[in-house]
Amino acid sequence: QVQLVESGGGLVQAGGSLRLSCAASGRAFSVYAMGWFRRAPGKEREFVASINWTGGSRYYADSVKGRFTISRDNAKSTVYLQMNSLKNGDTDVYYCAARPGMAVPGTVGDDYNFWGQGTQVTVSS
Repeated sequence: QVQLVESGGGLVQAGGSLRLSCAASGRAFSVYAMGWFRRAPGKEREFVASINWTGGSRYYADSVKGRFTISRDNAKSTVYLQMNSLKNGDTDVYYCAARPGMAVPGTVGDDYNFWGQGTQVTVSS
């Protein structure tokens, strides 16, 4: 069983930055593919970014390319999402997800079988 706990969300002005963290418990974090997704109430879940277990492969949604960076620290069993140049449209609940043993990090929710509880990000004008 894998447990994921997100942190780092909050209220920020447009143009500002936040860094989300997702701490994982369980064995062999270093072989998990990890992803970040987001969802606003009444909307579909949206892929944000994903990373493979070495950090050598990273994927981003077009809407966040050039502004967000996903990274991981396997020694700390933690994945990060650095969010810069935040926009009002980035307001959402952000979730991290894990899939042990997935070599290529997925970009859809069904690729993942463990999820965190989410952290709220609110961007104000």
